[in-house]
Amino acid sequence: MNGNEMRKRILSGEADQALRGLYALDGREESLRSARERAGRCVQGFLDTFGEREDTILCSGPGRTEIGGNHTDHQHGRVLCGSVDLDMLACAAPNGGNTVRILSEGYPALEISLDDLEPKAEETNTSAALVRGVAAKLRESGFTLQGFDAWATSTVISGSGLSSSAAYEILIGTIFNRLSCGGALTPVLNAQIGQYAENVYFGKPCGLMDQMGSAMGGAVAIDFADPAAPVVEKVAYDFTRSGHTLCIIDTGSCHADLTDDYADITREMGAVAAQFGKQVLRDVDEDAFTEKIPALRASCGDRAVLRAMHFFAENRRAGLEADALKAGDFSRFLALVNESGRSSEILLQNIWSPSAPAQQAVSIALAVGRELLGGQGAIRVHGGGFAGTIQAFVPEDLTEGFRAGMERVLGEGKCHILHIRPDGGCVVYE
Repeated sequence: MNGNEMRKRILSGEADQALRGLYALDGREESLRSARERAGRCVQGFLDTFGEREDTILCSGPGRTEIGGNHTDHQHGRVLCGSVDLDMLACAAPNGGNTVRILSEGYPALEISLDDLEPKAEETNTSAALVRGVAAKLRESGFTLQGFDAWATSTVISGSGLSSSAAYEILIGTIFNRLSCGGALTPVLNAQIGQYAENVYFGKPCGLMDQMGSAMGGAVAIDFADPAAPVVEKVAYDFTRSGHTLCIIDTGSCHADLTDDYADITREMGAVAAQFGKQVLRDVDEDAFTEKIPALRASCGDRAVLRAMHFFAENRRAGLEADALKAGDFSRFLALVNESGRSSEILLQNIWSPSAPAQQAVSIALAVGRELLGGQGAIRVHGGGFAGTIQAFVPEDLTEGFRAGMERVLGEGKCHILHIRPDGGCVVYE
């Protein structure tokens, strides 16, 4: 289909079924019209930038939210995550050449030659690195790649812990999958390719949870006992029927200069594991750990012991959260989410940075949120911690009051209402 025809059909409503599914619109006409107009604007952006083209496709790479398993993945533990209805949307088409050209709204255009897929030091921490890395891994996997042009726009909130980099990687992988790979990429393989690009080309040593949450869709339970072959299970639960709203609250604090705080968690958990001749805590027997706590306090320090205690409990809890959802027991799920939040605060200690004790925006947000919830729902730190965002499951009848209360303290537009969407990276319309 050419771009003009695609835009016409989208605006006439022919893509409405797909848009409803991705953005949890539930028949709300105003929201559906907004999604339709955004998709049409994406196609128009492509047309304005690259001109008319055949074989045009519209693709989506969603953000993801961590639901359970705070700082467990790097210790080969369990996590529970999900795709959300904030996404990166791109209109793309083959360009008949050997280059990838992408214009993301609000950013400079980038161009990557498929003849040169070696890592570039000057591209570290850039979108170009992610595109080059995805292409390199696909070629290494045996795929013959063709160039494409794309125009992209995003609603994934920067610095929100929703992983905009994973959304971008999955989006690029989805485009390549449709245009060059014949649909051969599974969501798991797409996620692994995205992780490779982020680790090797972008320069961020992340685990696989972000990419898997974006690629799979819905709620996803992942066991990283063998990181090379993670056990992935989609959790069949419809969050729209829970009676609760998922909120991500931006505390207004910045992740900058927190690298050492994140590294300390991995280092301290690893130091405890090393006392048992292991590299990660997942390989340590919990009973043996408990018996050795007095000696570990002396050799590793109290904070390392507390963080190891968090891992063992949180790893178990992530599995229990998935079980509660599968059983339809949302009350049990909420109780476990609250336990996770308390464990992160008391044991993991990733609520504020000891290097900047005057900045405790996450602690303030959690305290205000708990007061507003009045013992209902659930609330916890979201993602890496120390700064950034918190997550809350808010009873529907309290949602507007909760949002207003949080934004009185943190500022307008800081409380975002999200939905777990059923589809991960996908072709929306073609």
